[in-house]
Amino acid sequence: MARNDIFVSTQWLAERLDAPDIVVLDGSYYLPAQNRDADAEYAQQRIPGAVRFDIDAVKDKSSSLPHMLPRPDAFAAAVGAMGIGDGMRIVVYDGLGLFSAPRVRWTFRTFGAKDVVILDGGLPQWLAEGRPVEDGPPRPRAPRSFTARLDHSAVADAHDIERAIASNSAQVVDARAADRFRGEAPEPRPGLRSGHIPGSLNLPSSALVADGKLKSPEAILAAFKDAGVDLDRPVMTTCGSGVSAVILSTALESIGKPTRAVYDGSWSEWGASDRPIATGPAKG
Repeated sequence: MARNDIFVSTQWLAERLDAPDIVVLDGSYYLPAQNRDADAEYAQQRIPGAVRFDIDAVKDKSSSLPHMLPRPDAFAAAVGAMGIGDGMRIVVYDGLGLFSAPRVRWTFRTFGAKDVVILDGGLPQWLAEGRPVEDGPPRPRAPRSFTARLDHSAVADAHDIERAIASNSAQVVDARAADRFRGEAPEPRPGLRSGHIPGSLNLPSSALVADGKLKSPEAILAAFKDAGVDLDRPVMTTCGSGVSAVILSTALESIGKPTRAVYDGSWSEWGASDRPIATGPAKG
C-alpha cells in the first residue's frame, strides 16, 4: 500500500469538509506524563465537524488492560451511534501529529472498514496553516449502521507472541523507548516489571516520526535495518499498550511491508504477567 493510500493532506481535507460521505475523527490520546486532556482539547478546538473517538471509551470494558479491542458488536454499536456507517471515508487525526491516529485507523480497518486514512501532520499542521476550527458541544450526527467483522489475523495475543519467538516464525519489534526496552527506566503504568519480551527487537516509534509526520521511505528502511529487522521476514509489533506499535505497523505498510499482527495487550499484559522478561539491549 502506497503512502497516499494511508495519508491525506490538510488541503485535500479542507476541500472536502462538507462531503456527506466523509467523517473526520479526533483520535487524540495522550500518555499520563504528557499532562494533556484530549477531551478538553477537543471541546476547545477541533476540525469543524470532527467526531471524538476515544480509544479508552471504545474498548473491551471487561478487560483490565488499557484500550483493548472491544467485541465486534460493541464496536459496531459505538461507532454507529457516532454517525459512522458502512461505506464512509474515515479521516483520523490526533493532537500530536502522528501518535494515536494510526491506532484508530488500525482499529477501524481491523473491524472491516476499507477506506480509513490519517490526516498527514494532524491537528498541529492544520492549526499551523490557519485552517478553521470549531469549539463547544459538537453538532449531533444521525446514527448510522456499521458492520463490524473482526480480522483475527491482524491481532496477536501473548500466546501468538510466544509461539512466534519460539518457532522463529516472525520477528517481534517493540516500539517503546530504548531505556524502557532495556529495563533501565520504570514503566509509566504501575505494577509492571521493567524489561522486554525475550527475543524481541527494539525500534522506538519516535525514530520514525519527525515534525508530526512519518519519515521518508528511505529513513524508515534505514531505521528498521539499524534495529536488526529483516524486512523480508514477517514482523509483529508491540509497545506499552498497543498504540505506538501501530506507528511501526503503519511505517511498514507505507513501504510495502505490512506486519503480520499487532500485539494488542503489549507490555501492559506481558509485564504484569509471570512470563519471562529480558533486560539490556536486544540480542537479535
